[in-house]
Amino acid sequence: KLVKLTFTAWCNSHLRKAGTQIENIEEDFRDGLKLMLLLEVISGERLAKPERGKMRVHKISNVNKALNFIASKGVKLVSIGAEEIVDGNAKMTLGMIWTIILRFAIQDISVEETSAKEGLLLWCQRKTAPYKNVNIQNFHISWKDGLGFCALIHRHRPELIDYGKLRKDDPMTNLNTAFDVAEKYLDIPKMLDAEDIVGTARPDEKAIMTYVSSFYHAFSGAQKAETAANRICKVLAVNQENEQLMEDYEKLASDLLEWIRRTIPWLENRVPENTMQAMQQKLEDFRDYRRLHKPPKVQEKCQLEINFNTLQTKLRLSNRPAFMPSEGKMVSDISNAWGSLEGAEKGYEEWLLNEIRRLERLDHLAEKFRQKAAIHEAWTNGKEEMLQRKDYETASLSDIKALLKKHEAFESDLAAHQDRVEQIAAIAQELNELEYYDSPSVNARCQQICDQWDSLGVLTQKRSEALQRTEKLLETIDQLYLEFAKRAAPFNNWMEGAMEDLQDTFIVHTIEEIQGLSTAHEQFKATLPEADKERQAILGIHNEIAKIVKWEQQLVPQRDQALIEEHARQQNNERLRRQFANQANVIGPWIQTKMEEIGRISIEMHGTLEDQLTHLRQYEKSIVNYKPKIDQLEGDHQLIQEALIFDNKHTNYTMEHIRVGWEQLLTTIARTINEIENQILTRDAKGISQEQMNEFRASFNHFDRKRTGMMDAEDFRACLISMGYNMGEAEFARIMSIVDPNRLGLITFQAFIDFMSRETADTDTADQVMASFKVLAGDKNYILVDELRRELPPDQAEYCIARMTPYTGPDAVPGALDYMSFSTALYGESDL
Repeated sequence: KLVKLTFTAWCNSHLRKAGTQIENIEEDFRDGLKLMLLLEVISGERLAKPERGKMRVHKISNVNKALNFIASKGVKLVSIGAEEIVDGNAKMTLGMIWTIILRFAIQDISVEETSAKEGLLLWCQRKTAPYKNVNIQNFHISWKDGLGFCALIHRHRPELIDYGKLRKDDPMTNLNTAFDVAEKYLDIPKMLDAEDIVGTARPDEKAIMTYVSSFYHAFSGAQKAETAANRICKVLAVNQENEQLMEDYEKLASDLLEWIRRTIPWLENRVPENTMQAMQQKLEDFRDYRRLHKPPKVQEKCQLEINFNTLQTKLRLSNRPAFMPSEGKMVSDISNAWGSLEGAEKGYEEWLLNEIRRLERLDHLAEKFRQKAAIHEAWTNGKEEMLQRKDYETASLSDIKALLKKHEAFESDLAAHQDRVEQIAAIAQELNELEYYDSPSVNARCQQICDQWDSLGVLTQKRSEALQRTEKLLETIDQLYLEFAKRAAPFNNWMEGAMEDLQDTFIVHTIEEIQGLSTAHEQFKATLPEADKERQAILGIHNEIAKIVKWEQQLVPQRDQALIEEHARQQNNERLRRQFANQANVIGPWIQTKMEEIGRISIEMHGTLEDQLTHLRQYEKSIVNYKPKIDQLEGDHQLIQEALIFDNKHTNYTMEHIRVGWEQLLTTIARTINEIENQILTRDAKGISQEQMNEFRASFNHFDRKRTGMMDAEDFRACLISMGYNMGEAEFARIMSIVDPNRLGLITFQAFIDFMSRETADTDTADQVMASFKVLAGDKNYILVDELRRELPPDQAEYCIARMTPYTGPDAVPGALDYMSFSTALYGESDL
C-alpha cells in the first residue's frame, strides 16, 4: 500500500510538469502513453513517436518503446515484459517504476567517493550529523520518528521548521510537519503516510528511498553550491598554504641576510688590540661565533633552501607558476652573501693567532728590554759623579798611579758594557718595528740610556786626560824631591842620629830589655798602616766572595725553577696536542664516512621511498647524538688556544676542518631527507608506482656521469635521446627551462621525475575554479560579497573579498566582484 502511494506521488511530481496526472498506477500506464511522457519529462529527451491507436498491439508497441529507452540507459530489465504492463500486472508495473526511480532519481547521486544508494545514505548522514537525536543508518527504521525528515529540511531551510520544539516521542507530529512543509514550501508532493510508517515495524525501503531522493534533488542546487564551495576552498587552501610558505621564506631570507650584513664588518675588522688579554678576548668571541652563533644560521640557510625546494615542488604539483622571491632574496643571492661571509671569516682566526703570537713576542721583548735597562741603569748609577770627582788634585804620585790603574780598569769595564747598550737599542728598535703599543716610553728610556752612555764616554775621556796630566806633573815634582833627598841625605842621617840620642832612656833593670821592647813596639806601630791596607784588601775580597755566594744561593736556583716550570708547561702542551689529535683523527674520518653513506642511500634504490626516509631519519638521529663529541673537541681546542699552542704535528685536522665538515653533514642529511619527502609528494600527486620510481632513478643514475646526484645539460640531453626524444635546439632549450628554471645548468632528480611524469597529475585548473564560482554566483559573471560570505567559510570568504577586483562588465551592479580574473590569478603570475 505504502509503495503504491509513494510511487504514484513520485510519478505525478514529474507528470504535472507535462500538465497531466495518474490516479491508478496499475491502470494509467497500460497504454504506454503516460509512461513515455514520464520518461521524456525525467530524462529531458524525446522518445520515438507513440502509437495513437487503442488496440492492444498499439499499447504493447508504446510500452516496448518505453522499455527500450530504459534499456538504452544501461538498465537491465529482468523479467519485465510489455504484455504484463498492458495487462495491468501490479507487481510488474511497480517493479518497472522502481527501476525508473533507481535509474533516474538515485543512480546519478554522487557524494564524495560513493554513489547511488550508498551516496544517498552518506548525504543524509552528512546533512543530519549536527542533529544529536538523529542517527540515519538505513532507509527504513531510522526514519520512523520523523526527525530525520525534519532535520533534512531544517538543515537547508532553518526558517521553515522550529526544530527545537520537536520531540522524539511524538513521531506523528514530526512526520506530518515534514510532509506538510515539504509539500507547501519545497514542492515535494506527499509521498508517504504518517500512520502507515508509525504502524509498520519496518517501513518499506523503496518508498523511503524514493521520498528521500526527492529531498536530495530539491536541495541539489545547494548540493552543487556545496561541491563548488568545497572545490574553491580546496584550491584556496593550497594558495594560502603556498603564500604562507612564501612569506616564511621572505622573512627567513631577510633575517638571514640582515645577520650576514651585520656580521661581515665584524669579521673584516682587523684593527689589532694592544694587549694579549684583549686579543684573547677577541679569539674567545670568535670561538663563540663559530660554536654558538653561526651553527643556527647554517641550519637556517639549509632550512631556507629546503623550504624553497618544497614550495617549488608544491607549486608545480598544484599547477601553479614557480615562486620568484623578491629582489635580492633569491637562493643564489643568499649563497653569494654566505660566500662573502665565509670569505670574511676565512683569514680572521689566522689573523687573530698571528696577532697573539706578535703580542706574545712583544711582551717577551718588552720584559727583556726592561730587565736589561734596569741592570744597565743600576751599573751606571753614580758613575757620572765618580768620573767628575777632582780627587786627583790632592793625590800623591803613587795615588795617581793607583787612580790611573783603577781608571784603566773602569775603561775596559765601560767597553764591555758597550754590548749591552747596543742590545738595549736593538730591542727598542724591534719593539718599534713590531708596533709595540708602549713604544714612546721604551724609546724615551732607550734615548736616556744612550745619552747617558755618550756622556759617560766623554767624562771618561776627560778624566783619563786629567789623570795623565797630573801624573806627568807629579813625576816632575818627584824628580825634584829625589834631587832634594840626595842633597838632604847627610842631614837625614844627622837627624836620625839625633833622634836616636833623644830616644835614649835610662835602664832600670837592663837597657837591652827596654830597648828591645821599644824597638819591637815601634816596629809594630810602623806595620799598622800596612796591616790596615791588608785588612781593607781582605774585606774587599770578602765582599766579592759574598756576591758570588749570593748568585749561587739565589739566582741559580731561580733559573733552575724557571727551566723546570717551562719543561712542565711544554709537557702539558704536548698532552693537550695529543688529546685533541686523538679525537680529531676519529671525528674527521667519521664525518667523511657518514657523508659518503648518505650520498649512497639517496642514489641507491633500497626499498620504497618511505624505507629510504626511515633509514635517513635514523642516520639523522645518530648524527645528532654525535654532537657531544664535537662539543668535547671544541673544549680541547679552547684549552689549546688558551695555552698559545699554534701547531699540532699529531693531526692534519684543525678545529675549523671539523666545524665545516660537521655543518656540511647536518646540511646534507637535512637536504637529502627533504629531497625524498618531495619525491614522495610528487609520487603521490602523480600516482607514480614504486617500479616507475625505480626506473626513473636507474635512468637518472646512469646518466649522472659525475656521480654528483645531478645531471648537467649534456647528460640530460643524452638521457632524453636514449628515451626516444627527437628534438632540435629550440625544443631542448624549452625543456631545459622547465627542468632548470633557475638556470643553474643542473637537473636534480626531483626536476627529472617532475618532467618525466608531467602529464599524469590530476590537478585543478583555473577553468574549474571559475565554473565553481559561477555556481555560487547563480550563473552570473560576477559574485557579490554577501554570496561569498554565505557560501564559503569565513577565512576563505575574506581571503577572496580582499583580493577580488571590482567587476566592470556591462551587466555589473554595485559591489560586483570579478571572480574570473581572481581564478586566473590563482594559477598565474600574480601578487596573490
